[in-house]
Amino acid sequence: MKEKTIQEQRLDTLIEAFKADSVQYKDLQMPEDNEGKRRILRSLMNIRMPKKLDDSVLAIQDEYLRERIRENGIVTLSDIPVIRDGLSIWQGDMTRLAVDAIVNAANSQMLGCFVPMHTCIDNCIHTFAGVQLRAECGRQMDRLRIRYGRDYAQPTAVPMLTDGYNLPAKKIVHIVGPIVEGGLTPALEKELADCYRNTLDLCAENGLHSVAFCCISTGVFHFPNRRAAEIAVETVTKWLEEHKGMIDRVVFNVFKDEDKGYYEKLLC
Repeated sequence: MKEKTIQEQRLDTLIEAFKADSVQYKDLQMPEDNEGKRRILRSLMNIRMPKKLDDSVLAIQDEYLRERIRENGIVTLSDIPVIRDGLSIWQGDMTRLAVDAIVNAANSQMLGCFVPMHTCIDNCIHTFAGVQLRAECGRQMDRLRIRYGRDYAQPTAVPMLTDGYNLPAKKIVHIVGPIVEGGLTPALEKELADCYRNTLDLCAENGLHSVAFCCISTGVFHFPNRRAAEIAVETVTKWLEEHKGMIDRVVFNVFKDEDKGYYEKLLC
């Protein structure tokens, strides 16, 4: 029998620990293949409520996630060409970016996506940052509920800053974008522009000089992709002109070819 690598041993240990931590899935059968095991671990992490995890398990989780990210390949700013005036486009997995801050398209509960293996950016960021991220978001929301009431939900375009934990990015800005349920309105367009402005304001206030934006409010929030790109570029360009030297680099991080095409037409 082939001897397991250290990373494979970490994976097995984490699955058993997260199973034991879950009443509902404590008897879940372990898959044989590594890809199946990775899916199980991610799913168990996705559904876990914000609470303390044993320090020894946490240390193994951190070692495992950092190795996974190294395997995926860390992308630095020197790897991403500047198109103009400190603006860049990069297509790929945001959890690989070594920047001062990445922007997460969050929901109003601010605890991440609880749907196992969901492909949204919220799920990906929480998965690879580690369970500490949900715990920190939970603490911040608890403080806000003490202040504003137990039914408090994070308003649209109000950013929340957390550590990046196991991600290459130092910090994460979580922001709720507008949801387009009927047609697109000027009010929704203003809210999206506010997401970009308020995020840049928060980064500048905290000495963060490089930031990578996801395509806020597109996808399941139904904001038209092309109009979202236009608002993003227009708002960020104007902010940088008005706040010269405060932020050195803004990366528009896209995943779909469609979005890449829109940003290239606007910037190239």
